[in-house]
Formats: sequence, C-alpha cells, structure tokens
Amino acid sequence: MNRLSTLVLLCVSSFSIASAETLDIWIGTGNPNAAKGIYFARLDTETGKLNKAVTLAAEMEGPGFLAKHPTLDVLYAVGSVEGKPSVVAFKIVGSGRDKTLELLGSLEVGDAGPCHLAVDSTGNLLLTAQYSGGSVAAFRLGTDGTLKRRTALIKHDGGSNVVADRQKEAHAHFVGFSPDNQYAFVPDLGMDKVVIYKVDVEKATISKHGHADSIPGGGPRHLKFHTSGKYVYVLNELDLSVTVFDYDAAAGTMTAKQTIPTVEKALLEKEQFKSASEIRVHPNGNFVYSANRGHDTVTAFKVNPDDGTLSVIEVENARATTPRNFNLDPSGKWLVTAGQDSHTLATFLVNPDTGELAYNQSTVQVPAPICVLFD
Repeated sequence: MNRLSTLVLLCVSSFSIASAETLDIWIGTGNPNAAKGIYFARLDTETGKLNKAVTLAAEMEGPGFLAKHPTLDVLYAVGSVEGKPSVVAFKIVGSGRDKTLELLGSLEVGDAGPCHLAVDSTGNLLLTAQYSGGSVAAFRLGTDGTLKRRTALIKHDGGSNVVADRQKEAHAHFVGFSPDNQYAFVPDLGMDKVVIYKVDVEKATISKHGHADSIPGGGPRHLKFHTSGKYVYVLNELDLSVTVFDYDAAAGTMTAKQTIPTVEKALLEKEQFKSASEIRVHPNGNFVYSANRGHDTVTAFKVNPDDGTLSVIEVENARATTPRNFNLDPSGKWLVTAGQDSHTLATFLVNPDTGELAYNQSTVQVPAPICVLFD
C-alpha cells in the first residue's frame, strides 16, 4: 500500500469514528412485578444497534411515562411513591454508558392513575394526565428543575358511553403543548374529546379553553403536531385509527377533516385483543407512524404536503409483543419499538425517501418497557 492510499484510509477511518454517535435512551416500565424502575440503554446511530447491557438507572414503582427538562439534565416520571400516585424528578448523573438517575424529589398528583406527563418549552410548567381519575394536574418547576408545588388539578366530566366498558367516565390519557407553548392538549379516551387548555407560564398553571370532538367510540389516546404546526394527528385507541385535524394557532382550535384506519378492519377480526398505542411524526414532516397492539405492528403513513392528510404506506411487523410504545431518534434515521409483553426493544432503519421500515435485527431485553425516550 503506497503512502497516499494509507493517508486516504486513515482519513476515512477518522471520519467514521468522528461521525459515529451514541444516543442515550431512557425506558419507562409498566409492570412492577417484572420491572424494578427506569432503565438506561444506548443506540449506535451508525449501525442502529442497541447495547446489550441495559442497566437499571433508578428504582421506582411503575414509572410508566417519562419526560425530559428542555434545558437541564433532569428527568421526570409518573408512577407511585410509597403507594401514592406521584410525579418524580431525577437528576441525570454520570457519563457515557455509566449514566444513572439521582432522586431530586416527588409530589403527589392528587388523583388516581397518572399515565402521562409533559414539560413546557420554558421549563417552568409540568403537566400530568390521570387515566383512572380523569384529570390533568399542573406543577411549578424550579430553576434547577425540581418540583415545587402543584398549581392545579382539573377534573374532566363524564364519558361518551359509546364503548360501554371503556367510556363510562373520563379517562385523560396524554398531555402535550402546542408548538408556540400557548395551549395544552389532553386527549380523553372516555369522553371522545381532546380537551384544550390555555397555558399561563408565569403562574405555571392552565385553564380550560375548549375542546375538539374525536370520532364516536374512537377513544383518543395520544396526539402529535405536524412539524409545520398546521395539523394535529390524534390516535384513536379503541377504533385503531388516526383523525387528522387542521389547527388554528391564533384561536387554539382543532377542526377534524380525515379519519383513516391504522389497520384494515378485516385484518383485525381474528385478534382477541386490539388497541392502538402510540403515534409519532417523522422529523422531516413527510411521514407519520402509529403502533397497533394485538396485531403487533407499526403503520407508516405518507403525509400529503398540501393538506396534511394521510395515506398508508405499509403495515410493518413490530418485532415485539404488545408494542406499547415506540420512538424515532432525533435524526429520524432509526425507529425503536418497545414490546411490553415480549420485554424487548427492537430497531428499524427508516427510509428517508419512502418512509418504509426495515428491521435492523437488533433486539435487547428490557423488562416491560412502555416508554422510549431519547436524550
């Protein structure tokens, strides 16, 4: 090998090493009998491989969903503390593969069944949704990310009663903020509504603003905004469908214009259990993905650039039993599914041009994962 070839090889090798990156993943769990708390994993962004040594970062009972502070190394979880429904704050400590969580404190949410949470873009306000209690709670955060006090607990009223065993009462299932941080949104599975709140950042609280109707019996579970901020995608858990809304940012209102199945009804007839679980928008804004429990698949949708409506690209095997959650890495190159009952994480390569998924043959064991959060 001549000197020039050796130099080229060294440059290419150096570039590969420099361009390789490892992303941290925090994993919330949903079965205290199988899992001990919040787990920590890492993803190689070049190969899409997950590290085999998944570690326990913090012990906690049922730390289902997680949220990260927008500017600080602080992680939040909803779950139980000494048998009381609570929100918990942890400081992220350590580096590399040795990262772990140090308890900062907790506050009771004041109602049963906290299932989701979100932090606003200023880092002043944290919201939680209580499924069993049918409520949303607001909390003030300190400048250091600690939980200071609860500022609101608002109950939702009634249920749509369309699906008798699931919609007799309110079931708040998710909380999230508008791109401009002016409004908060709470899909309520029991009410068949998305309840909309006005955000008061200074007082770290919320007040009722209005609501948007989902389809009868749909059971709205989670929602995500399109990257343009013009459209909202609401996942209907019970109907296994996505409803597309136009969003008026000035008025804080949503108007439904399309509902599309995640899986054709005929393909679900033989399933003993079927339930939609999570929805995500690709960072490039061209694709939307949703997960289907029971059918154990991930559906890829193409976004119409003119109006935000959806069409199905493919329905891909999730390589997971009961895919309770999944997430896209910040670049949109990799998708990671969480199999609650297979106790696994699995990775897929995302085609940036077509939105199609290709299983990467990387699977690791994690007890009862139900939330995948990239750091």
